[in-house]
Amino acid sequence: MTKKNISSGVVHKVPADLRVALTSNPKALAVWESLTPLARNEWICWVEFVKKEETRNEHVKRVRTELLEGKRRPCCWLGCIHRTDKAISPSVQWALRNKQPKI
Repeated sequence: MTKKNISSGVVHKVPADLRVALTSNPKALAVWESLTPLARNEWICWVEFVKKEETRNEHVKRVRTELLEGKRRPCCWLGCIHRTDKAISPSVQWALRNKQPKI
């Protein structure tokens, strides 16, 4: 099996599970490749940010589905907090400060 070339984000590399989901659907892969590196970074971070494996699996599936639906960025996502090329916006800082602990 050959490893298909796939573009990464600004900070994040495409994880194996997302790579499989995207390369298994040529249309989703074409949309992925049409995204900016910043947009790809947001999708990757959105997948990697969750803690539970079942949630991550759902996010991986949703990336493919939502790309096919025409979405260019994850909905309701604060944005990647791992970027060092810019400061975290005040609204994201507020959201992170006020995040409710899970019970």
